[in-house]
Amino acid sequence: MTPAAAVDLWLLELADQRRVSPHTLSNYRRDLGKLLAEMGDLPLADVRGEQLRRYVAQWHGRGLGGRSLARLLSAWRGFFVWLGERGVVAANPCNGLRPPKSPQRLPKTLAVDENARLFAEPDDDDPLQAARDLAMFELLYSSGLRLAELAALDVGALDDMLQNGEVRVLGKRNKERIVPVGKQARAALAAWAVLRGELAAADEVALFVGVRGRRIAHRVVELRLERRARLLGMPTHVHPHMLRHSFASHVLQSSGDLRAVQEMLGHASIASTQVYTHLDFQHLAKVYDATHPRAKSK
Repeated sequence: MTPAAAVDLWLLELADQRRVSPHTLSNYRRDLGKLLAEMGDLPLADVRGEQLRRYVAQWHGRGLGGRSLARLLSAWRGFFVWLGERGVVAANPCNGLRPPKSPQRLPKTLAVDENARLFAEPDDDDPLQAARDLAMFELLYSSGLRLAELAALDVGALDDMLQNGEVRVLGKRNKERIVPVGKQARAALAAWAVLRGELAAADEVALFVGVRGRRIAHRVVELRLERRARLLGMPTHVHPHMLRHSFASHVLQSSGDLRAVQEMLGHASIASTQVYTHLDFQHLAKVYDATHPRAKSK
């Protein structure tokens, strides 16, 4: 089996068995493409750690940052684990490799009043799409869903959301979780449920559909959210994951319960959730600077 064929097979298995998102698969393919380009005609069984270390150093010298190199190594490491399980390599050459450190980037969030503006009614000449959009965006913010989780929802999920105030989603690595749905999101979903049949194809099971009546594409959700923010005159580039970040930050600011936020976001490690504590500290620091007698600027 050629290295390229092995990459194709691994990515296919990730898509079919682990439900890895198309975006992640695309990143993995690009990162493994870098590896194959550096390897040339070298067989996979002959790859050694010192060679990979040199490859990483070369890509770092070309301007690839620490976060990108960490993702690159993650793809390489997972690929070689898979090859080891099939006896193609004797040991994982990625063991011991570490990417260079890079400054931690804090996720961008919307302030509470900015969120309120986002959910105001914008001027829109298509009431069907406007109702669908409001339901989608309220749900993203209300429950902290990922874009892929939102788009994968079927119409059967409406009963739990409207009657029980909760939504069951299948996240990364097939991990299922149940998340609360707030009253504003339920109201928007109820309005969309009344109109959905006018847009959805008769045999379509997806909760959210595009203009052709089929399950809505991720890119359409992104574009509609960008459009909504632009219509409302918001200066910030708003994207679906920003609503998830805003959900986490606002819940943490109000409750201080890091474990609960971790569960609702579906993070495997609490380290992934702790980034929001830095945002919370930034908020507190701004309040301190603005109010403390010894901190206020003259």
